[in-house]
Amino acid sequence: MATTSLTISSKNYSSWSMRGWLLAKLSGLPFEEKIIPPDDPNARAEILLLSSSILVPCLYHDGVEVWDTLAIAEFLNELKPQAGLLPEDLTARAHCRAISGEMHSGFSALRAALPMNLKGHFPKFKIWSRAQADIDRILAIWNDCQKKYGGPYLFGARLTVADAMYAPVVTRFLTYDVKIDPVSADYCRQILALPQVQEWIADAKLEPEDIDELEVEF
Repeated sequence: MATTSLTISSKNYSSWSMRGWLLAKLSGLPFEEKIIPPDDPNARAEILLLSSSILVPCLYHDGVEVWDTLAIAEFLNELKPQAGLLPEDLTARAHCRAISGEMHSGFSALRAALPMNLKGHFPKFKIWSRAQADIDRILAIWNDCQKKYGGPYLFGARLTVADAMYAPVVTRFLTYDVKIDPVSADYCRQILALPQVQEWIADAKLEPEDIDELEVEF
């Protein structure tokens, strides 16, 4: 039997860890969690956006090591095609890859201005214009997907890579009291209600460690 583990960092602060963990959960592949504490220098650098190399999460499966989130998604899709992490339709599959890639490489202003913090809540948070532009683009993506594929998730009735990629954004909108349109608000409710997301959030709120730089309203 193959040995599988997923190395992640803080569940409260690490959006990339959440994405990789959700992908593994949605694939149905059993795995062992290995958690790097947020005071680890490398984990801290990633969480604070001080590292140009994202090596967490990292999936180990039967001697194979995969550490980039999109690479993990593609690997899991090949390993567990029945999970439907990518849509069956060619056009939808390309669209899913495109918006997942956009999340992977873009939205730097959003990441900097609204860092993930599941234990935090900052009502009436002031959002600067570049971050608002990122928010507007994300909401446009969500609305377009809902219109094309009918919801409740981004590509219809089945959760895909795209939902895992955008789930941490849903938590950011909640943390920073971001005002969003009704279609996007309904999508956020669907994501937050997922048992996997509820499990992640519950674990995050039990973490004893705080990163002071992310616990202030700035």
